[in-house]
Amino acid sequence: MESGMLLSGGQRALIRESWQRVSGSPVQHGLVLFTRLFDLDPDLLPLFQYNCKQFASPQECLSAPEFLDHIRKVMLVIDAAVSHLENLSCLEEYLCNLGKKHQAVGVKVESFSTVGESLLYMLEKCLGAAFSPEVQEAWSKLYTAVVKAMQRGWETLPEGD
Repeated sequence: MESGMLLSGGQRALIRESWQRVSGSPVQHGLVLFTRLFDLDPDLLPLFQYNCKQFASPQECLSAPEFLDHIRKVMLVIDAAVSHLENLSCLEEYLCNLGKKHQAVGVKVESFSTVGESLLYMLEKCLGAAFSPEVQEAWSKLYTAVVKAMQRGWETLPEGD
């Protein structure tokens, strides 16, 4: 993960500045992200089960305490990426393992494009007019780098696992 080459200094500043406005209310903004995700791809809902309980609707899932914990974790991962913009490679092993965990519960690599779309939607809703094309491009680049690291978790599993 060559983060120094990936993002310009200006892009890192845009990411930090925009994240500062979002990170104060992680669950609130995470709910926007996941509401959008389920709107775009309702087939992802069955992936979220706690104590073998299947959610009947996105609303039921989005209000479950276990799912709110998941939202907090997702927002912490984004926060870690923002905190390590100068050196994303230090998160490489963690993100690779996170990819393995997502694969183990049935997440498909293709779903990450929908998650990325949902992240950008959440940022746009939160930032309003401050969500410029430059901010969108910077976040897209960061998200692509994070997903590439997570995808390595898929690639390191032997066939048949």
